Amino acid sequence: MYLLELGGEDDAFAAREAESAASGVRRIAPGLAVSRAIVPERVRGLAYTHRASDLLGRGDADVASAAAVLEAASIDREGSVAVRATDVHGSSGVSTEQAERKLGQILVDRGFTVDLDDPDHVLRAVFSEGGIETGGSLAAGETGDLFAAEPDSSVEDDVSVCALGWLVAESVRDFGTRAPTDKPFFQPGSMDPLLARAVANVAGARPGATVLDPMCGTGGVLVEAGLVGADVIGTDAQAKMAAGARENLRHFLESDAPSPTGVERGSWHVGRGDATRLALADDAVDGVVFDAPYGRQSKIDTHRLEDLVAGALAEAERVAPRAVVIADRSWASEARAAGWELEAAFERRVHRSLTRYVLVLERRR
Repeated sequence: MYLLELGGEDDAFAAREAESAASGVRRIAPGLAVSRAIVPERVRGLAYTHRASDLLGRGDADVASAAAVLEAASIDREGSVAVRATDVHGSSGVSTEQAERKLGQILVDRGFTVDLDDPDHVLRAVFSEGGIETGGSLAAGETGDLFAAEPDSSVEDDVSVCALGWLVAESVRDFGTRAPTDKPFFQPGSMDPLLARAVANVAGARPGATVLDPMCGTGGVLVEAGLVGADVIGTDAQAKMAAGARENLRHFLESDAPSPTGVERGSWHVGRGDATRLALADDAVDGVVFDAPYGRQSKIDTHRLEDLVAGALAEAERVAPRAVVIADRSWASEARAAGWELEAAFERRVHRSLTRYVLVLERRR
């Protein structure tokens, strides 16, 4: 088993993204999940999971319980160690310094040397207390009227957890270097790179996969998908946006610098095109992801907004088995008519006046 340390404010969304790098993901406490297996290279490319560790054991969220878990554990490794403790959102009130000292002493007593600067192994000790929010997502098959009703929201009984594990992989936290305003081409309303990476991962971005954004705008989602190794295709109805996306993709995906995620950057192609009439063969790509225009903010020259989104959903269903749609509203009838089933739905609050809804769609079988 593996321990996943989730980040951000929405654990359900983080766990869903983590499924692109892990199997059998299950949340066990605020900010924490476990999984049966992981792909370390993909963990490096996650936006809302910070670390994955080989799970050593679990107890209650206090130092004594953590010490008992470590003392009882079988440890089959050699070399120097360091202990790193975290109290998720300060929820447990545990002194992380005390925890590190106590657990470090146990390891020393078992014959390990401590190296805080460059250890051979890092023991993660993560403490968390609180309820596990179940709102904000729909489980697979729980389609109901397909977006017409809000997902149920509830909180499970409070839990108290300390999980110990040997660090295996960490995500690369370089998203600040790709802030929308710092890219070669910028337009207001561009998606932040954290969310762009997450939706790209959910859409299936990985080495060997091809991801399409038929309304690519400045290319933010394509950049993030390409950085985790996917080949990317983008279209936009506006020549200015297509040219700007090419500028951004050229800058980030053709860089001579080492790949931040440790995998080879994907290839890319961007052209001007109509999302309702894609110049692609059936099943040409592995996943589609697009940020639907927001009615109050977007200029649409050739389609009514409803016709544009309906047509894009229909074309997405033709060329790929999966789609991730980011929108400011429900598109229930359009998604149903296009042949999609809802796998999950999440709310991502951007600011007081804007909430983005992330809809994960699977082709109806």
